[in-house]
Amino acid sequence: MKLSEFDYELPAGCIATQPARPRDAARLLHVAEALSDWRVRDLPGLLRPGDLLVVNDTRVIPAQLSALRGQARVGITLDCRQDDGTWRVLLKNAKRVRAGDELVIDPAFSARVAEVYEGGAARLRFVADDFGQALERAGALALPPYIARPAGLTPEDKADYQTMFAAHPGAVAAPTAGLHFTPELQAALQARGVEMVSVTLHVGAGTFLPVRVEEIAAHKMHAERGIVSRAAAARMNEVKARGGRVVPVGTTALRVIESAADERGCVHEFNAETDIFITPGYRFKVADALMTNFHLPKSTLLMLVSAFAGVERIRAAYKYAIANGYRFYSYGDACLLERAQ
Repeated sequence: MKLSEFDYELPAGCIATQPARPRDAARLLHVAEALSDWRVRDLPGLLRPGDLLVVNDTRVIPAQLSALRGQARVGITLDCRQDDGTWRVLLKNAKRVRAGDELVIDPAFSARVAEVYEGGAARLRFVADDFGQALERAGALALPPYIARPAGLTPEDKADYQTMFAAHPGAVAAPTAGLHFTPELQAALQARGVEMVSVTLHVGAGTFLPVRVEEIAAHKMHAERGIVSRAAAARMNEVKARGGRVVPVGTTALRVIESAADERGCVHEFNAETDIFITPGYRFKVADALMTNFHLPKSTLLMLVSAFAGVERIRAAYKYAIANGYRFYSYGDACLLERAQ
């Protein structure tokens, strides 16, 4: 398929720059054989007792850093932690950065360049007494570029851009479908008999990068670290075996459980990088429905939801959402997609 097949016009006024308050007051478009309007707090009534929600428990880190190479200022955006303790990063203003260079972030926090790749990527080894504390001190939240903050981040953003499930630090961007959940909604789901299990996908900086090729099959996804525990895998398999549905909250949760499943649909323990690229024609092995936000034109996530719910159904849903004032992207409204047969 062509990249141009996943384009659409979105009025600027449809882009959410603040979340709904409370979070579960956001609108929810149910995309099935017909379209219907709800609120996120209505989710329990749209699910069935025995369904299993799969949430992403990654925690967003302050992934943007500013460093000096000599007198030159270099921007660093963390992407993915490697098994050897180094970090794959994206560099800005880095034409002269070479392997072996030292990038000084502050007097007690620096990085040594281990490798430089094409396209502004590199691998860095950070030097600090405590990396987590140094990152909290020197780093900044990497909000998506479409969330306008001309005066800088607001005090609310640090909390708004973190889900209630956040437990394991490592994401550059939030798994945004999870931003809609509140303790009250979680309690209502439990009362309905809807179960919940956590997996981890540390969303990388590649989520912000555009697709640059017209033939989508030629696009290369950035790898991200995914983790499915043995207990979480067993729970999904048990739910499927008794006829329940597995419903990922967000494309990140969907991608990691599909990466962890074999061709028979059995989910296995998983702890590895995944660069799974889901486009129309993909046969889903685990996910039966999907809660997600509205995604950017020409994005890999729009391709994923088109694969899940059907290209024409997604086109109709997005057209309806725009016409009816839904709010788009990270701080926007949500939809519940039923899988196309």
